[in-house]
Amino acid sequence: MGSFKDVVGHKNVIRYIQCAVKEDKVSHAYIINGERGSGKKMLAKLFATTLLCEKGNEDPCNTCHSCIQAESGNHPDIINVIHEKPNSIGVDDIREQVNNTIEIKPYRGPYKIYIIPQADMMTVQAQNALLKTIEEPPEYAVIMLLTENADTLLATINSRCVMLKLRNIKDVLIRKYLMERKGVPDYKADICAAFAQGSMGKAIMLADSEHFNEIREEALHLLQHVHEMEIDEIIQAVSRVSAYKLEITDYLDIIMIWYRDVLLYKATLETERVVLKDQINYMKEQARRSSYEGIELILKSLEKAKRRLNANVNFELVMELLFLTIKEN
Repeated sequence: MGSFKDVVGHKNVIRYIQCAVKEDKVSHAYIINGERGSGKKMLAKLFATTLLCEKGNEDPCNTCHSCIQAESGNHPDIINVIHEKPNSIGVDDIREQVNNTIEIKPYRGPYKIYIIPQADMMTVQAQNALLKTIEEPPEYAVIMLLTENADTLLATINSRCVMLKLRNIKDVLIRKYLMERKGVPDYKADICAAFAQGSMGKAIMLADSEHFNEIREEALHLLQHVHEMEIDEIIQAVSRVSAYKLEITDYLDIIMIWYRDVLLYKATLETERVVLKDQINYMKEQARRSSYEGIELILKSLEKAKRRLNANVNFELVMELLFLTIKEN
């Protein structure tokens, strides 16, 4: 299981959690808010394990019966709320797994802890059902809502929870972790840290991904040749990209890093801080070809494409519009 000492970054959040445990000032409800891969689940599990550890310290001991149960995922007083629908947590999920069981006292420890991953997927009805429990919880209950965007939760829920915001982790810390703990070579650690944009989980995933190099090469090939492509070739490129639907965010992030490198080079004429150094000749040509306004438009279009895809807008349409914007600028 490890301990809070093993967590990279998030020192302020960890300090707050440990003080709350030490001083016995644990709230009944928390929102742990951070980007995908920022470590929300890991921190929630460490928090829950610490609260139930039989040694009663500021870190889990990892040796008592409670810690062993928590590590195996079988602790009866740590309930991870699940949902069948992929993009929605419904009112029945909350009622059945939280509301209908929360009055049952803890089996072993002083707390009964509910962890709700992807809490921002709760429907309004589900949030209202949870709100009643948060307003009048049993004294032993602790509810942890893990979100990527806490603003999607009802204001009444936000106001009744302690907010723990996970900040982006510095690239230098991510790079160091990948090299020292994962044995990743320095050049690959540089790329993974840059693409992860402050997310340790994403950096680890990229370092371990069998498809990352393939996705990278596909994206770079497009960027090198998009200005020469006809419309039918762009449609074919979209067709190829559809194979990466599950990893489309990584694909778009590669393009975004490329254009940020182009913008950096255009503004400074320096290459030291460029991430994709093997692309510098193509970037010099792109910097000559594109205006500052054009590059900014492309970067905004990439963010817009991400939002549209998250909102389930037609994949092919979103990508075609994006590629045409890139081609024209």
